[in-house]
Amino acid sequence: MGSAKKSSNTARQARIAEMRRAEEARERRNRILTIAVSTVIVAGLVVGGVVLVRSQSGDSDDATASDDKSTGKFVAGQDGVQTWEGNLSRNHVAKKVTYPVDPPVGGDHNQVWMNCDGDVYTKPLNKENAVHSLEHGAVWVTYTDKAPKADVQKLAAKVEKTPYSLMSPNSAQKDPIMLTAWGHQRTVTGADDPNVDKFFEKFVQGEQTPEPGAACTNGLSE
Repeated sequence: MGSAKKSSNTARQARIAEMRRAEEARERRNRILTIAVSTVIVAGLVVGGVVLVRSQSGDSDDATASDDKSTGKFVAGQDGVQTWEGNLSRNHVAKKVTYPVDPPVGGDHNQVWMNCDGDVYTKPLNKENAVHSLEHGAVWVTYTDKAPKADVQKLAAKVEKTPYSLMSPNSAQKDPIMLTAWGHQRTVTGADDPNVDKFFEKFVQGEQTPEPGAACTNGLSE
């Protein structure tokens, strides 16, 4: 009887020992799995961080300048209006763009337009925002410091009463006063030049407009 009881206890202890060994084995496997998973996660975070930094670095480099993807050239008309013959790209970009002409007549541009509801700006504009205004059918009046002050004031008065127009200084242009619409541009001699009215009549929300009726408000105001 005592022998049977002793045998039973021995068997039970053996089962307990086996269960402990199995539990210890499971714990070792779990520790190894946890370490492995953690290693993979850490490695992934490191790689992801490197990719992100490189990506951000690339974006920063791209933000300095980008050539416009437009192709073509200006063709002068008998009416004095230069017309762009070719393709004017219309991609939205978040960087500065190097345009083939100044002021630009179209091309890649910022996704936010300059307000062009008769807005007169006293400082040079980001061309990427102004080009978006051209896409909406605006006429953009620009001038240098060589433009007579009286002409600048008269042109400002005209712009202020003309929806889908805007005006700003631009020291980089070749002539004192220039008028620009999407794909079209001309020089005028002054505010009283009859070609000013002709250009406005033809190109404010004219047939050249890529997005007729698009807003000229709720964009940038300066």
